[in-house]
Amino acid sequence: MASESSYRVKAAALLILLWVGLLWVLEAVDQATGNALDTFGIEPRRADELLDVIPASFMHFGFDHLMANTLPLLVLGFMAALRGTGRFLAVALTIIVVSGLGVWVTAPEHSNTAGASGLVFGLFGYLVVRGFVDRRITDVALGGVVAVLYGSILWGVLPTSAGISWQGHLFGLIGGVLAAFMTSSTRGAIGAGRPPAWH
Repeated sequence: MASESSYRVKAAALLILLWVGLLWVLEAVDQATGNALDTFGIEPRRADELLDVIPASFMHFGFDHLMANTLPLLVLGFMAALRGTGRFLAVALTIIVVSGLGVWVTAPEHSNTAGASGLVFGLFGYLVVRGFVDRRITDVALGGVVAVLYGSILWGVLPTSAGISWQGHLFGLIGGVLAAFMTSSTRGAIGAGRPPAWH
C-alpha cells in the first residue's frame, strides 16, 4: 500500500511537471517566432476554429499570462492527478473541450482566446465536488482545502475585467464538475445495482 501511494505521488508529480513544462516550451517558441502560435487561440463561431479548442489551452499570450496560470495548475493538477494519471487525463480532456466549446459559442466576435485558465478553473471545480460524487471523506476534506485556498478565483467567472475570458473560466468550471460525475468511481456500483457507500 505504501509503495502504491509513493508511486501515485511520483506519477502525479511527473505528469503535472511535464504538462507545465510543455506550456513553458511552447511559450518560448511563441516568443521566438513573433507570436506565431497565437493563431491556435479560439476565434468564436468559425467552423475551422473548432480544431483549436484543444491546442488553445496550451498556448498563452506572453510569459506574464503563463506565469499567472503556472502555480495554480501545478497545485491543482498535482492534487487531481493523485487519483491516477489516466483519470486525470480524462478529467483534463473533458474540461478543455467543455471550456473551449463554451468559448467558441459565447466569446465576443473577433476575440482570440487561449491559455490554461479554463483548465485551472475546471480542476478547482472537479476537486471541490469530487469527494461528494465519489463519497470519499478524504477527498471531501481535500476539496475543502482547495475551496479555502483558491475559492477567490470564482470571481473570474463573472464579466468584471476587460480582456479576461470569463467564458473560458465559467465553462471550465462547468467542465470540471461534469468531469467529476463522468469519472466517478461510484458509477460501477450504481450500474451493478449497489448503492454507493461513503469510505
